[in-house]
Amino acid sequence: MAVAESLAVRVRSAAHAGINPGAAALALAVPFLFLHIKYQPGVRVPLGSTHLGLELSDLAVVIVALLALREGLRAGFAPLRPARLLWIASLALVVWIFVRSGSLTHLVTAAKFSEYALLALSAPLILRRRDDWELVAAAVVAWSVVATCVGLLQFFGLHIADAWAAGRRQPSFLGHSDFAALSALALAIGLAAVLVAGRRIGWAAVATGALGLILSGATAGLIGIAAGAAALLYAISRRRPLAIRDVAVSGAVVGVVAAGVLVLRAGDFENFLRFLHLKGKETQTASIQTYSHHTLLAYIGYRIWRDHAVIGAGWQASTDPDVVDPQLPAAHREFPDVAPLAFPTREHEWGVQNAYIQAAADLGLVGLVLWLLPFALALVLALRANAPPGAVAEFTILAAMGIWGGQGLVAGIPLDAATWLGLGLAATAAVQRSRAPAQGE
Repeated sequence: MAVAESLAVRVRSAAHAGINPGAAALALAVPFLFLHIKYQPGVRVPLGSTHLGLELSDLAVVIVALLALREGLRAGFAPLRPARLLWIASLALVVWIFVRSGSLTHLVTAAKFSEYALLALSAPLILRRRDDWELVAAAVVAWSVVATCVGLLQFFGLHIADAWAAGRRQPSFLGHSDFAALSALALAIGLAAVLVAGRRIGWAAVATGALGLILSGATAGLIGIAAGAAALLYAISRRRPLAIRDVAVSGAVVGVVAAGVLVLRAGDFENFLRFLHLKGKETQTASIQTYSHHTLLAYIGYRIWRDHAVIGAGWQASTDPDVVDPQLPAAHREFPDVAPLAFPTREHEWGVQNAYIQAAADLGLVGLVLWLLPFALALVLALRANAPPGAVAEFTILAAMGIWGGQGLVAGIPLDAATWLGLGLAATAAVQRSRAPAQGE
């Protein structure tokens, strides 16, 4: 309650200062949205055979959504219209997830996963002015600086916040995939500021975002970041002719990030090449090797999908022993050299750890299409826009899509927040598209 009252006081103070309360709330919510759940105070509410976990990030989402509703009632809901197909597709995904939730436990996770969709719906209602958007962007970059500094301390051997061994990739206070998601969002803001808006201060965001991506070591995001840089160049070309500097800066940033990640993950890549028999032959060990583990889990997810091709096994069923166990004999035959600990057990469920394969396994072809559709529609909106949020949205969405390739569908994680914020920024850019030149945006 004290946190809620403090947040409300700060929002009211922002309103008196001429700042949109919704934008102020979203800016203040950033540290909670991009913080691992284990570092957030929360409560567990008994709910039948399971419990409902409520954390500060949930409170932040609800406050932002309520202020967005207030803003809509005050100034109108017209900003939602240009992205109506996106809202329909997102609603269809949420409904299908609930329909395919086969237990109370999975209904709870479905509700939490869907809750973050409110961030996308809120964005065009509360980010109506350039100042609103820049306030939120500043909050993201500032929090990224904090996360990157923590990651650097971990890298150099300070054992804080579940740090990995010195010299290896680090989770900061988020987790590797979520650290990468926050860093990608900051990098998108920085590149847009430098190349689209011509603001030197954007270099700070570029630096913290790029360094954070390297420290996270999330190789799944590299393809998304490269695609995001290409989309950013397209956004620039819609505003003015491309310059050599645009290509050089974006290419250099992607190259530096890729080189840094590849150096940090060199050992994992070597083990994977051995797993593929492209560099010697992998021998069975007691430890889990990252890429062979992901390949094993993807294979299990594929077999689950094959048995439930159209409508899937059910939301989060790919972590249920009754669904996973029948696939294990075939997996052991297919991967005889993988460590026994890498295989799912009732003590270590592991999950599929690839959102696209998990969407197919849990939700079937229907769910996979519904999962991909909001991304596609948001990208179309962002690519057509000529307002700065569009450039950030393109990069963020594509980077998130890459990161989801190494992360399972988990409710309430920072990657969820980055994804839905990216979709919301695309909708915001669609609203501002026609009036951006007139406002000098």
